[in-house]
Amino acid sequence: MELRLSDKSLLPVLTALLLLGCGLSLAVGAMHIAWQDVVAGLLHWTWPGALDLDVPEQYALVLGEIRLPRLLLGLIVGGTLGMCGAVLQGMFRNPLAEPGIIGVSSGAAVGAGTVLVFGSVLAGSLGALSFLGSWAGTLFEQVQWFLLPAFASAGAILATWLVYVLGDRGRSVVMMLLAGIAVSALAGAVLGMFAYVATDTALRDMTMWQLGSLAGATWTSVLVTGCIFMASSVLLWRRAGDLNALLLGESEARHLGVDVLGLKRQIIVLNGIAVGAVVSVSGIIGFIGLVVPHIVRLLRGPDHRFLIPYSALLGGLLLTVADTIARSVFAPAELPVGILTAIIGAPFFLFLLWQQRRQIA
Repeated sequence: MELRLSDKSLLPVLTALLLLGCGLSLAVGAMHIAWQDVVAGLLHWTWPGALDLDVPEQYALVLGEIRLPRLLLGLIVGGTLGMCGAVLQGMFRNPLAEPGIIGVSSGAAVGAGTVLVFGSVLAGSLGALSFLGSWAGTLFEQVQWFLLPAFASAGAILATWLVYVLGDRGRSVVMMLLAGIAVSALAGAVLGMFAYVATDTALRDMTMWQLGSLAGATWTSVLVTGCIFMASSVLLWRRAGDLNALLLGESEARHLGVDVLGLKRQIIVLNGIAVGAVVSVSGIIGFIGLVVPHIVRLLRGPDHRFLIPYSALLGGLLLTVADTIARSVFAPAELPVGILTAIIGAPFFLFLLWQQRRQIA
């Protein structure tokens, strides 16, 4: 069943829901803040002392230093995963392609885990030398914000390329899933080895990070991932017409003048950079890139000119709402948002597999 909506109806609805989700994310949590205090607290945090606002100082600090960067990071991570899921499904011409399922996120996790484990071990070893003191640890903390996304992006690019080559270049659902399982298993083994040699602090960070969470959001992570998201989204959207042609088949796309090999290389690199950047700051959050493009196709159709931006909008909305629920249901404790998205997305994935089975039969 398809329910097609025009841009005049879908875009305002998505925008309104996104604004509502942002408001809920800022207001709801272990410390409940009224709607009017949310606005006043943000204004007070932005211009302290400039406005005579009757709002507690703690509201301004919670909103400006904790909830606002967490909200923005959730929008960026969800938007990136939704957009990359839509583009990967178009490149593979397969509705089951998704960064978490085919091992792209696992490859990014290996790259980031390399920095978390061996970077801290190296910094600790150098710091133990008397003439270096704490200089090595301080230097590592200063460059870690760059090393994490760089190594994670490299791991994601390698994983995407392996799945593409081993999975019969995306032409077979079974081969793609088997390739994704193999890459994820290999990545899991490497992460297990990292956990074995990691220090107690690095092991704790890796364990929480693999569950997927936005709790570590900072303004630095928002700035870095936001710039990468904006650049990759623009470059991918510019190839929307070529992706539409690729849906007809590779030979047909070549006849239409599309550089198929160059298109796939660009998608692999851009997706790897974008997914690696968000995985490095949020951990592995699955199924957003699987569910979101299907919902958008149901509402707007398969045209990538609309599928890519709307998947980014809806992905940001869903992850923001999921994170609000995850940190509110068991407050003051917090459920990792990756667990919640897996609970929601796994049944949807099984439903898609069942549909694929019916089509093959």
